[in-house]
Amino acid sequence: MSAASPEPVLPPVAGVILAGGRSRRMGGGDKWLLPLGGRPLLEHVIERVSGQVRQLALNANGDASRFAQFRLPVIADGIPDYPGPLAGVLAGMEWARRHAPDCPWIATFPADAPFLPHDLVARLLARLRERNADVAVAEGGGRSQHLAAVWAVALAGDLRRAICDEGIRRVEAFQARFRTERVPFGNDARPFLNVNAPDDLRRAEHLLELGEV
Repeated sequence: MSAASPEPVLPPVAGVILAGGRSRRMGGGDKWLLPLGGRPLLEHVIERVSGQVRQLALNANGDASRFAQFRLPVIADGIPDYPGPLAGVLAGMEWARRHAPDCPWIATFPADAPFLPHDLVARLLARLRERNADVAVAEGGGRSQHLAAVWAVALAGDLRRAICDEGIRRVEAFQARFRTERVPFGNDARPFLNVNAPDDLRRAEHLLELGEV
């Protein structure tokens, strides 16, 4: 009988799926629960990223029980009034400090991006370590994907001050303050397709049916 294959060694990164927004362009509600290929959109994201990180949590606001089927820790923004995705990043950093102390980095993933690369975290972390950077951001489809990123958890204090004391809301504005590396993933926009509106969901369904993701 052959020996069992060893379990893969996952990098010291905790993952946070960002679902804290209000989905205005989709008409409100939880767009991440809409069906894609017969399964919730969020399930596709979890499937893509769960094997890339040591622990995985979901950043979402409101009643956490609506996500019970996914069996993930649900962490709400610690800052009121929906200040934007940076609040979710901060919630992820502060959660990782408490629950994943062996992970000095978090990876963030948009909850509406069902086709993220399977090697996203590995490539971002490799560049971050190589360049001794604070943040590594994916570039794909001709633009920076600011929330497909790996961040040093040590930035949590700076991020809380930026949001609460300075009113910083734009992700790229905060990233620009630190050593941020941009990692190219090619010109194909499909891996970073964001389902923001009904047309995007139809396009995602079409790509899935064609097997092009």
